[in-house]
Amino acid sequence: MMTRARQGLTRAATWLALSAPLAAAGQPAGHAHGAVRLDVAVDAGSVSLQMDAPLDSLLGFERAPRSDAERRAVETLRNQLARPAALFGVDAGAGCVAQPPVIKSAVLDGSAQAGEHADVDASYLLRCRQPGVLRVIDLSGLMTAFPRIQRVEVQVVTPGGQLKQTLKRPQAMLRLTR
Repeated sequence: MMTRARQGLTRAATWLALSAPLAAAGQPAGHAHGAVRLDVAVDAGSVSLQMDAPLDSLLGFERAPRSDAERRAVETLRNQLARPAALFGVDAGAGCVAQPPVIKSAVLDGSAQAGEHADVDASYLLRCRQPGVLRVIDLSGLMTAFPRIQRVEVQVVTPGGQLKQTLKRPQAMLRLTR
């Protein structure tokens, strides 16, 4: 039997898969420094956020750390990414509670190979009592934490439809409706 969280993630993944043509039409190809891709799926009881970013956009380098200062920067990044409430602001009326994120990166897990352009993939799930209340997600925490981000390419899928947005610094308010 599938848990409610798994059902929500499955529906969100299905919505994102169905919206792939929308993403292909306007998303930056591959690895673009200064850019972050964010896929957002709003479900009956949750908001799923999938962030894909070159580490250069978050960290300033995208290889295994070479110095103590770079190792500290990697640890700081790991801690920042682990706190979704500090990165993504949602309306308190939605009653959202962040679940532990899933963060994948060769640099963060110590498996980076020489010469790679390393990325980070971070998945966030917010369980919400009233997700229909959400009209925007405030990305100012993300933009403040990572000043190297110059634009966020966003794809949003909700039960009411889908849309695409590009937020360029200093824009930080992500609309969830047209």
